[in-house]
This record gives sequence, structure tokens and C-alpha cells, in this order.
Amino acid sequence: MTAAPDMALAADAGVSQEKIRRLAQQTNLPLTSLEHPGVEHLLVQTSARLELRQLGKGAPGPVFADFVSGRAGHRRHQGIGSRQPIAKAVGIKPDRLPAIIDATAGLGQDALVLATLGCAVILVERSPVVAALLSDAMQRAMAEAETADIVARMRLVQADACDYLAALGESQRPDVIYLDPMFPARNKSALTKKEMRLFQQLPGIRENADGLLPMARQVATRRVVVKRPAKAPWLSDAKPSMAIHSPKMRFDVYLCSGSR
Repeated sequence: MTAAPDMALAADAGVSQEKIRRLAQQTNLPLTSLEHPGVEHLLVQTSARLELRQLGKGAPGPVFADFVSGRAGHRRHQGIGSRQPIAKAVGIKPDRLPAIIDATAGLGQDALVLATLGCAVILVERSPVVAALLSDAMQRAMAEAETADIVARMRLVQADACDYLAALGESQRPDVIYLDPMFPARNKSALTKKEMRLFQQLPGIRENADGLLPMARQVATRRVVVKRPAKAPWLSDAKPSMAIHSPKMRFDVYLCSGSR
């Protein structure tokens, strides 16, 4: 992937040059000065976290991934139970914790919920920039006693999801593949409007959602789960085996041959 001409990478004072060089290689973004970036979007390594910023008049605040505080911390402290719709949709039971691939990871909030419930989750993210935000959040969460064990059940892969799934060997096939496509759905439910505005402008962010569903159904051994807004049409116009409903969302479940 070539870097978008309106996007660059910068760092606050005190960030090591080695760290910023690794980020430049990971994201394929050019380095620039924080004071005079001359770009519309900036990936900034601060002393505390990695942030994606939109510059200019009226720009929203920074976007970052966080598995410790904020929304993630609130959900964790409120308690995440196996009776939640997402848990029912992926097939969590007292004697079964499915292995899951989240093929549209985004900022990882749903993957974090599934890992909190005890599942091993592989997060696949196509955009190198979003993958960098995820990696940063995972490193920070690993340093916290309350979240280290949870994040240890998560593994990040930066790849095109269709390519990644197609390359899996028989022994690597997961029980469940989870999809929450950003496009063409009206909104990716876990994202705020601010995050959506920024993500829509990132290179490599658009998913081949229609092509991803049939690939996922070939690879998963038990089921594919697609998260949709409550009134959204079926992804790829494919009727699910069943649906789990919540007030604003719907989880369409596609059972694989021989699954329960």
C-alpha cells in the first residue's frame, strides 16, 4: 500500500526515534513534523498512546483504540455476561468457548468483549493505520493487571481478510468468523460518528463485504456471525439461519454444515 498524500506520521517530543521508525515501516506513512505537517490527517505517537487526527478548522478530536478505560472499561466494570446477544450469536455456552476470527476488527471493541468472555480471538484488520492503533491499544492493555489476561487471548493480523481466510490450513479453521462490515452498512455500530468520518478517508479501509461473507462461510467450521443495524438488509442478500436481536442491532447467524 502506498501512503495517502494527505496523511503522514509524527511524534511528540520524547518519543524514541526507533519507535517512530518502526511505526513508519508498519504504516508505510511518511514522517513529518508535528508543528508543520502540511497534511490533512496525521497519525501521532504521543507519550501515552497512538492517535489518528484530522487537521484543519472544525476537525474532530483524536481517534484511538482503548481496551482499558472509556467505553471498554465501563463495559468491563458493568460486567459482560454470556447472555448478551453477541455471546448467544457466536455460540458461547458453559462448556464451549469457540475460537473466533474477527475478520473486520476495526477498533476491536467486539473482539475485546469476546475475549473478556474467554474466547481466543484473531483480529484481522486490512488498514495498516487502524492495525497500528489496535496494536498500540493491545500493548497498553497488556501492561495493566486488569486487562492483561484478556488481551493475551487476542492476536492481531494486518491483512486483507479474504486473502487471510483463503490461506488458512484445515487445522487453522476457526469455529466462528465474526463480521461487522463498515461498508456498505450505514454505520459500523461500534464506531462513533467522529471515528467513522476519519476512517472513511483512510487508504485501504474499504472491505469487500459481499465477497467476505461467502469466503467466511467456506472457512468457519460452526458458524458465521454478521452484525447489522436492526433494520439493515441481509449482507450479500443472503438469508441467515437465524438472527439474534437487540434493540438497535441484529446478529445474523449462518450455521455451517454439521454445526449446532
